[in-house]
Amino acid sequence: MAYKILIVDDEKMLTELLSSHLQKCGYETLVAENAEQTISMLNVYPDLILLDINMPEIDGLELCKMIRQNVVCPILFLTARITEQDKINGLQVGGDDYITKPFSLKELTARVAAHLRRDERSKCTPKIVSSQGLIVNLAERTIFYGEKPLNLSNREFDIVEFLMRNANQIFDRERIYEAVWGMNAEGDSGVIKEHIRKIRNKLKEATGREYIETVWGMGYRWKK
Repeated sequence: MAYKILIVDDEKMLTELLSSHLQKCGYETLVAENAEQTISMLNVYPDLILLDINMPEIDGLELCKMIRQNVVCPILFLTARITEQDKINGLQVGGDDYITKPFSLKELTARVAAHLRRDERSKCTPKIVSSQGLIVNLAERTIFYGEKPLNLSNREFDIVEFLMRNANQIFDRERIYEAVWGMNAEGDSGVIKEHIRKIRNKLKEATGREYIETVWGMGYRWKK
């Protein structure tokens, strides 16, 4: 069965181009031009969403928050914005990656395929791991403390999984970025700091404990 990709952009020429190209690559595509159409299409459970930030009425960042209430698939922002703060804003609302306009179809296809592979690997992992009361189901990508679920974005979950699997080891921001985003990812490892802050807040709120330790001048580690 072909992967379903939802393209959200109000530029009709761009959506037609992307839809045609991705269909030729073997994907099934759906197109939405605004927030209302996007939300109505989530019931088909897309495997990946390409989301333009500069949308009419409700921008892509606000729309991403709404999407995250319904689905957990990878969300890749399409944007001309490129500052570090823009990237942080996108990650904070649940985005997984940025593709900067103008972009090549080859780059777009490679990033889409990479995120789908990573998402598929995560779904196929049967292992359940635990740490200090946290129960992490790597196959279902869920985290519970007792019976209480923790709501983490895809990137936040990936970071938690990486640190838990390597508990007590120290990793700097660059190493964590490479492990989660990939060796060839084009981006700034500075976003790791914001992700770690959000993860810590969610874990502390749910459990009252500190799981991730900052080793000054060296990086972060998961405490056993």
